[in-house]
Amino acid sequence: MKFENKKIGRNFFSLIWTGVRRNYDNLDNLDDSIAKRLGGKENESPVEIHLSRMFSEVFQKHSKDEADRLFIVGTRSTTPSLRKVSSRPVKPWFFSRIFFVLAVSFAMLMLLLFLFKSNKAIPGLIFIGSLAVPFSLMMMFFEINVYQNISVLQVLTTFLVGGILSLLVTMTFYLMLPIRTDVSIESALIVGVVEELAKCVVVILFINSYKLNYIFNGVLIGAAVGAGFSVFESSGYVSQYGLMTILTRSFQAVGTHTIWAAIMGGAIILGKARKKPFTIRDFFTNPKFYVFFLITVILHTFWDWDIPNTGLNVSIMQEILDVVVGWFLIYIMIDAGLREVKTLQGQRIIIPKAKKAKKRKPEKNNSKKR
Repeated sequence: MKFENKKIGRNFFSLIWTGVRRNYDNLDNLDDSIAKRLGGKENESPVEIHLSRMFSEVFQKHSKDEADRLFIVGTRSTTPSLRKVSSRPVKPWFFSRIFFVLAVSFAMLMLLLFLFKSNKAIPGLIFIGSLAVPFSLMMMFFEINVYQNISVLQVLTTFLVGGILSLLVTMTFYLMLPIRTDVSIESALIVGVVEELAKCVVVILFINSYKLNYIFNGVLIGAAVGAGFSVFESSGYVSQYGLMTILTRSFQAVGTHTIWAAIMGGAIILGKARKKPFTIRDFFTNPKFYVFFLITVILHTFWDWDIPNTGLNVSIMQEILDVVVGWFLIYIMIDAGLREVKTLQGQRIIIPKAKKAKKRKPEKNNSKKR
């Protein structure tokens, strides 16, 4: 009986996997098929998108001049015209150097605390530990913003002011809603709605005040607000749960507030009219926005929900699944952003899958000859 169940399970999995492979040969095609529905019409000049190569530059050598050029953006003299915006696939790399510096700083502070028993290292540990992952992710989205129309000063202002403001809005919402301290699905849902709505309000304020109109702009502003929220929230948890909380919160930050707010920032741009501010009407009437907003609420709820009668393994699997889905949505936003660039520049996007189909034809012909 057990053997038959395993056989049925294998056949069912094989059927699903065959269907997935038939429709989507790789991640590029899957997120591209979704992003294609978010954008406008395609034009003539073909350009390929390969998101699977996005991090190929991380382990390559780069000069100091290359790093300097990344930060001299967002001014009248350094913001390129739309015609000159890079249409090459995004390949961020400098964010990894920022993370490395912060990680080394955190390790040295740990030595200072445990080797020399210096309590003076604790404030630094809290700050650097909370900052490392969210800030590095924010700088990754800064690199990805190919329009180069947002300066470092604007990003840092959004990070600090937006992060704190989103916490103030969150606490205001909490005063109006009955929040329980248990870990039920209802409490997790309320927390998800409140915190994502608070970040959403702040992201909309910054996008409207900066008069931004591109998907990559929205993703960056969302990431900056989410990163600020994550840093200050994680720092606050130390007083409640102890110093070791920083270690777990640091690893978890790779798929939480920064990513969720980045998704929402891109959705805000998708949900508003070109060169017009995002309105309350857009919030409720544009499915390109509210579908992504609801997804971020669900992701947040699923992250906070402690499923009854389960252990640590299930909790870890919850977090892994949440991170995977969150990053997949980020890839969709990046793909949609690249499509937006090509469309505005009058270029047409072709999917890499077409090349694979051409390579398979000679094999079929050879088999017929035999």
